[in-house]
Amino acid sequence: MRLRRLVARGFRNLADVDRELPAGGVALLGANGQGKTNLLEAIYYPVLFRSFRGVADPDVARFGGSGFHVELALEGAEAGDVAATWSGPRRKRIAVDGEEIERVADAAGRWLAVAFRPEDVRLAGGPAAERRRYLDRLLSLASHPYLRALARYRAALARRNGALRQGRPEIARMFDPLLAVEGATVVRTRLDWVAAAAERFAAELAGLGETERVCLRYQGRSELADPAAWPAALEAAAARDRARGSTTVGPHRDDLVLELAGRPLRVVGSTGQERTAAVALKLLELGWLAASRGSEPALLLDDVFAELDGERQKRLARRLGDGNGRQVFLTAPRQDELPSGLELPVWTVHAGAVR
Repeated sequence: MRLRRLVARGFRNLADVDRELPAGGVALLGANGQGKTNLLEAIYYPVLFRSFRGVADPDVARFGGSGFHVELALEGAEAGDVAATWSGPRRKRIAVDGEEIERVADAAGRWLAVAFRPEDVRLAGGPAAERRRYLDRLLSLASHPYLRALARYRAALARRNGALRQGRPEIARMFDPLLAVEGATVVRTRLDWVAAAAERFAAELAGLGETERVCLRYQGRSELADPAAWPAALEAAAARDRARGSTTVGPHRDDLVLELAGRPLRVVGSTGQERTAAVALKLLELGWLAASRGSEPALLLDDVFAELDGERQKRLARRLGDGNGRQVFLTAPRQDELPSGLELPVWTVHAGAVR
């Protein structure tokens, strides 16, 4: 899967863009605040039809503008067009090959890309919520059944929590069966993924220069992979749930634990080790999506080489150019911050204009 052409209008500070993209990708150079990351954001937006910064659509539109439009022309196994237009509250139009799509879930993942941003170092050093979001995004793009189960679980959880906050436990219990069925699917899929991905994660980190023993494991109640285990678990937590006004059992409280030499990486890891681990998770995501979807996603890297030592920079550059033909888009402030051996065309971004 390749991005052949990008059209972006009214997007952040970018001047209107209508460009053909090189088959191998491009290195985007420019000072801070000129729009490099915004261009990556526009490229990523049609993956899930939301910003990879986690902000709402009004914040993506150009300041003072009335909306934005992003359109990608794709080639390869998923050849065609995917587009999104936002023109105000509750006015987002999504189209695939010119046909309007009513539900985001039906178009999500038609275009596949994996993005690393400097903030993603929080995957290694930040709270559990960051890693849950990572798991849910990866597994939702890899498996539509997981996406459906996650959406149903979240909806049931929200309604159950609402009833608990209102002091109506009898209403909250009405959502327990749905929570059990969909929650078990979420837990089971996550456990299966971790079991299959742990060795790959260790291999990615070793390939980037990490010499310490690393481990990837799931932290949560594995018995909840069986719907039959949920009634007893929810009943045991009933008093606590009523007191807190929220559901305290389920995969929305679980974690993906990264360990270095047997201890939590977020506790013992250096800044460089945390960044390397976050990059390894993104490379793991890239490989998993390629295998599950049969199409190599694009890789978007925002200032990825910062805070990596020279050896890890070289190893990452070799990994990016390992000959599998993926499309890579990356940013850096200056040419001299790109490691040698990285063969990508160079574009510059200044005041929102791409040259």
